[in-house]
Amino acid sequence: MSVASCAFVVTACGGGADTKDGASAPEPAAKALTAAELNKRVVTQGDVKDHEIKKPGKKDAFAPGSVSVAKAACDPVGQVLSALPPTESVASVQRLVVHESAAAKKGMPSMKELADLTEDEAEQATIDSLDITKTMTSLWSYDGDDAVQALATLRDAGKKCAGGFTMTTDGEKQQVTKVTEEKLSAGDDAVAWTVGMKAAGTTADTKVVVLRVGNTLAGFSSFNIAAVTRGEAFDQPTAVIEKQVTKLR
Repeated sequence: MSVASCAFVVTACGGGADTKDGASAPEPAAKALTAAELNKRVVTQGDVKDHEIKKPGKKDAFAPGSVSVAKAACDPVGQVLSALPPTESVASVQRLVVHESAAAKKGMPSMKELADLTEDEAEQATIDSLDITKTMTSLWSYDGDDAVQALATLRDAGKKCAGGFTMTTDGEKQQVTKVTEEKLSAGDDAVAWTVGMKAAGTTADTKVVVLRVGNTLAGFSSFNIAAVTRGEAFDQPTAVIEKQVTKLR
């Protein structure tokens, strides 16, 4: 259990300090980490082998208030799907994590290479070159037990909205077709889903994980370009998740 957790989970940490009359004084509420403190704890370049980690550009991240959900109960899901906090946080930071397969690192096949392949082989080679998983990694800090409440709200929203909902992101309407729970043990508590989406006639799955360490939430929203193209499943970014939990501890 983290030091931050101990500030509000009294029974797990031995209770409060004794006062002069022998009574147990209440522990102060856990204070949220500042943006500067979060920046020291978020994953950074070199933390995860074979992963590029950088600050997201304006085109990579959504601004607060840019996401709206038609069904209010589903708003927390829509927010974390867009790498925004499920409920308002005190401070936040983000990093874009990119992992390329060996085929993707080679890049698109040249015209000469494609000429030597069958049509099916050329298509496969082209898709293989797009085998890139991008994960928006976010840290959101909360005061007291607000992180516990935020995660509970998010878990409840996922159950209520399993059948899907409509959301609008930067003016673009998207349909969430399903929210499927996945099993994941990470941090002090965690919620994990595969979220099916449809926009402009294209369907795609996004992996979403939100976990708690003390009074900080870590969110991970991932998609794989090749998997989207093939309509195949892909794995949660476990290496990134594990490293982020370690840095929050």
